[in-house]
Amino acid sequence: MTRSAGVESPSPRPRIHQTHPHDTPHFHSTLSERKLRRFNTLIFIFRLTAFCFALSAAVFMLATKSDSPRWYDFGAFRFVVAANGIVALYSLFEMIASVWEISRGSTIFPEFCQVWFDFGHDQVFAYLLLSADSAGTEMARQLRRIATCTANNAFCVQSDIAIALGFAGFLFLMISSLLSGFRVVCFIINGSRFHL
Repeated sequence: MTRSAGVESPSPRPRIHQTHPHDTPHFHSTLSERKLRRFNTLIFIFRLTAFCFALSAAVFMLATKSDSPRWYDFGAFRFVVAANGIVALYSLFEMIASVWEISRGSTIFPEFCQVWFDFGHDQVFAYLLLSADSAGTEMARQLRRIATCTANNAFCVQSDIAIALGFAGFLFLMISSLLSGFRVVCFIINGSRFHL
């Protein structure tokens, strides 16, 4: 507001009170909004797929028959179950966050925290899943070598399926990690999670 002869008139340039350089509102055209929504939908699809594979891997490992060796008898298979369960829970949270972002157009946490949270956790959980499935693969190989696993042993077949599903979950979590890394780079360069 400017004051001239006792009358207040609006300023031609309204001031934006900002506490941080990244708090400035960004101009979003309709095309940019559609691109952002499409990008967020793509991230949601990859997170949904990672969730499905991780949950399926945990369920397959947990559902072994009682007349054969059990998954909890082997440390590597316990690691596979735990890692896939953790990744399934994390993917569920991230799917909720993606739906929130698609529907509301904003992130759950402040944008700065959200991009780093997503990227950091995607990296950690992708490596966790890769290491668990690698350990499970080696355990399954050792069981075949000592003749614990025969061709028709349901436990061995289910553990192989669980490990394969875990590797597929890792693949989709890795793609999500690449997309969240793209968001981090855009945030560092432009101050926004998407290049607009």
